[in-house]
Amino acid sequence: MSNSQVDKGAGSLDDLYADAGHWEVNAGGQTIHAKRLTGKFRTIKWLLASVWIVFFLGPYLRWEGRQAVLFDIPNRQYHLFSATVLPQDFWMLSLLLLFFAILLAVITALAGRVWCGYFCFQTVWTDVFTWIEEKIEGQPPQRRKLDKAPWDLNKIGKRGLKYGIWLLIGFFTGFSFVAWFTDAPSFWTRFFTGESDPAAYITVVLFTFGTLGLAGFLREQVCFWLCPYARIQGVMLDRTTVVPTYDLKRGEPRGRVVKGKQAAERTTGDCVDCNQCVAVCPTGIDIRNGQQEGCITCGLCLDACDSVMQKVGRPTGLIRYASLDELEGRPVKPLFKRPRVWVYGGILLLAWVGIIFGFSTMSAIELKVLHERAPLFSRMSDGSIQNKFTLKLLNKSPEDLSIRITAVGPKNLELIGADEPIVTKHGEVVPVQVFVKVAGKDLTAEREPVTFVAKGERSTGVAVSAERESVFFGPKRR
Repeated sequence: MSNSQVDKGAGSLDDLYADAGHWEVNAGGQTIHAKRLTGKFRTIKWLLASVWIVFFLGPYLRWEGRQAVLFDIPNRQYHLFSATVLPQDFWMLSLLLLFFAILLAVITALAGRVWCGYFCFQTVWTDVFTWIEEKIEGQPPQRRKLDKAPWDLNKIGKRGLKYGIWLLIGFFTGFSFVAWFTDAPSFWTRFFTGESDPAAYITVVLFTFGTLGLAGFLREQVCFWLCPYARIQGVMLDRTTVVPTYDLKRGEPRGRVVKGKQAAERTTGDCVDCNQCVAVCPTGIDIRNGQQEGCITCGLCLDACDSVMQKVGRPTGLIRYASLDELEGRPVKPLFKRPRVWVYGGILLLAWVGIIFGFSTMSAIELKVLHERAPLFSRMSDGSIQNKFTLKLLNKSPEDLSIRITAVGPKNLELIGADEPIVTKHGEVVPVQVFVKVAGKDLTAEREPVTFVAKGERSTGVAVSAERESVFFGPKRR
């Protein structure tokens, strides 16, 4: 590298050195004003964080004349597009929670706390809040200066505008959360006319000020001290986990760029000690000190370091996503050779198969059959044998249904008590008592199978059905 290149790089770093001084982990005694730089991981961060738009817009998606996704807690039912999940299907929710819990463990084992860096609501909301703060109050040096400035009209105006926007975002966060649990379009009218349930107002207030406090004021302190995931993530990492890592061998000893000094004369490593990796870190840690619980694996330090390396004409990747094995020069195991990946993957597959099976076999109606135990059968005056059954019809559809009951079993059986269709209200169980009568000469065994079939039709013309097998009891055969 020529003298002119060194001088040019050194000159461009003067401002960086002035911008970032000594840094240490913030225990809450100061506000971290992270610097924003453009780069590949900043772009990825914004793109992945944009999935939270669904949180705000999702409740307004309509499906078959109603809210597509509705968690109707008062009526103990959850509508997921065409499917209605009732408490009887709670096992599917358990599998879903297991799936996401194991998925989080898998992602952490492979790439560290990428959930925290790219998807976590605390990280995303804090990023949006600080972006607004930058637009109103300026770059980090200006914001730090404003922190120390007396309360004059300028400071009151900027802080008032900032807090007002923060409160508005907090309000929409709480409002959107409640909208998932009630009819979203009508909730606007009910909320602002005072007709909503008190729980809705309490929830919106808690979310409004909770969002303001966590994302606006506590920020990285939530990641350090309040989030339990920060405490347990260490046990999920191993030597093969790919995380943002500082290449110690290449970077040390650190040394600032000296004007006019040839690259061949340099006795320091590639790290120019500009502290830009710390200046952009949303939690304020120094990645050069090794892995720490405050690292949320967002990759912003990679953008900062690569931009500096390009300015001074040195190879990028001084800070990069890498495993401990890679940094130490050991062979890097492929994914399919890691036992942990196979174990986690197997559990994920089983949970996913269970969820798919549950939703694919879920019917709009459910039928249960209880046989009368005392007596098991009755002998009628005409010599026929009669059994009593209690049928329980559960309507899982979002509308009332008219259900007709039939039975299939012993030859010439007669179903009594189900001549007329049974009206079932959505989300409710309707018990029906029926009798099955069979002529004695038509019975071939002491116990014979009998199948009850429930059929109906939705307003859309879609047929629904369910069936359940039971047993018809008769006298002992001689």
